[in-house]
Amino acid sequence: MSRVLVGVKRVIDYAVKIRVKPDKSGVVTEGVKHSMNPFDEIAVEEAVKMKEKKLASEVIALSVGPPQSQETLRTALAMGVDRGIHIEISGKDYEMLQPIHISKMFAKIAQDEKCDLIVLGKQAIDDDSNQTAQMTAAVLDWPQAVFASAVEKTDGGLKVVREIDGGLETITTKLPAVVSADLRLNIPRYATLPNIMKAKKKPIKKLSAADVGVDIKPRIEVISVEDPPIRQAGSIVPDIDTLVSKLKEAGHVK
Repeated sequence: MSRVLVGVKRVIDYAVKIRVKPDKSGVVTEGVKHSMNPFDEIAVEEAVKMKEKKLASEVIALSVGPPQSQETLRTALAMGVDRGIHIEISGKDYEMLQPIHISKMFAKIAQDEKCDLIVLGKQAIDDDSNQTAQMTAAVLDWPQAVFASAVEKTDGGLKVVREIDGGLETITTKLPAVVSADLRLNIPRYATLPNIMKAKKKPIKKLSAADVGVDIKPRIEVISVEDPPIRQAGSIVPDIDTLVSKLKEAGHVK
């Protein structure tokens, strides 16, 4: 295994309460704390561990987004990533980006950089799409091992333990491949001050969507973004007959 490409997305911090814009066109992002997507932190940790175990020669982080995404890349570099690539897209173009666009960008960079493995977070906590890893594998026609809770290098490729609805599933896959990180894969390290200082000198290459040949024309239109309805207070009923009667009155049962 030579190079590993890892994805890092700048998202609203998980501890921030999301607010919908008054015009219902999206959520408020200005003046709001952002950080690296938590699942991407796990992906970065796994990629860096592979390099430390001499299983990878280089780890490259890729982020797609506005200029502030470089801060997220610097965090990845401080965690041990060797260099970064930033595909800068901002404003309305960024707001309307979909997993299909991101996956094509990852596929192109992986080919250009001759990467053997792509490690992504299983999903981003802002849109919860859980599509980019699968779509990237499809674009490249590479095998995929998504929702990984353990990854082990074998002579033929990788052995991956996957988290599925019924428990755990162990699969083997050849390289090159796409892996998506689940919550229990590892515990990401904190970036130390010396490594934060070193990260400032590591290179970040800036590109545009045109540079990687991806048409970012939106395929969807956002009609309205709204807060979920406030849950109504419940009530206590004395017996089953009263419950059934109330359900009938509300039209929940016939």
